[in-house]
Amino acid sequence: MITVICPVFNEAAYISSVLDFYIKALPADKELIVIDGNSTDATCSIIEQFQSKHDGITLLHNPDRYVPFALNKAIVAAKGDIVVRLDAHTDYDIDYFVRIQETFDKTGADIVGGPMRIAKGNDIQNAIGYATSTVFGVGNSSFHFEDFEGYTDSVYLGAWKRNIFEKTGLFDTAFKRNQDDEFHYRAKSLGFTVYQDPSIRLYYHPRKKLELLFSQYYQYGLFKPLVLKKIKSAVNPRHIIPSLFVLYLLTLPVMLLVGFYPALIPLVLYFLAAFMFAITSKRSVKEICIIPIVYFTLHVAYGSGFIAGLFTKTAIKTSENKKQLIISN
Repeated sequence: MITVICPVFNEAAYISSVLDFYIKALPADKELIVIDGNSTDATCSIIEQFQSKHDGITLLHNPDRYVPFALNKAIVAAKGDIVVRLDAHTDYDIDYFVRIQETFDKTGADIVGGPMRIAKGNDIQNAIGYATSTVFGVGNSSFHFEDFEGYTDSVYLGAWKRNIFEKTGLFDTAFKRNQDDEFHYRAKSLGFTVYQDPSIRLYYHPRKKLELLFSQYYQYGLFKPLVLKKIKSAVNPRHIIPSLFVLYLLTLPVMLLVGFYPALIPLVLYFLAAFMFAITSKRSVKEICIIPIVYFTLHVAYGSGFIAGLFTKTAIKTSENKKQLIISN
């Protein structure tokens, strides 16, 4: 048996698609736990309509709203041997659960998942999808590369053998973002294995506006130092480079003011690289023009958040108390 868990908040536009997929997908022996973070739209009423027609769907409420609280509530309530996380903004192939089971069987891994393929969207979403699947955009983060198969540090969303939580504990509620990275790094540091298989196919819908992308990646950067302080073995150059780029941009006006014009060379090289990746994308002219802006947005947002996160110390101090609160419920 598998337990499928899905945190939601104001997902009336998407939740029916997720529920339809769950009902149609094999195996038959499964349950779904949806955890709502105090939605103000029709999300809960839609879920309740499905509950009235189909067995095995449970709706829990998460007054703390943030994702790690939702995941912990669902994991405590789960009955399956495998726990599979879904996201409402992601589409899934109909054999998604079956491929997850097959990957567990063939690899013996403790955590499995598929690469984060990008769903078709508007020009900005398509540009974001391309930029976040390139080395220039995200470094060597393997779950962004759809052809990568093998053992890795983390996977998108993920599925877990339920018994690993006895040793790892639950998700750290200090992390409004990056809670999956922190958990997977922690599990790996304890000897558990993480495996990515491209046959597990899912399609993520990126943000529709650049300002939303900036906010998303700023938060990723903000919480990453907390992850790395906790799991020091997870440090990777890709986590540091965007913050160095931001520091360079902050000092650039001073260098130009004193007449040191060679300081512009790194910025020129940066945009040459961005345009090279854009041109080789073979996308539409409009998307090619947007891609360099997406790169700049990703790197400045993440780097700025990372710098701010270096001075954030209070979140982890309260996380253990919050975790115990969730477990006791």
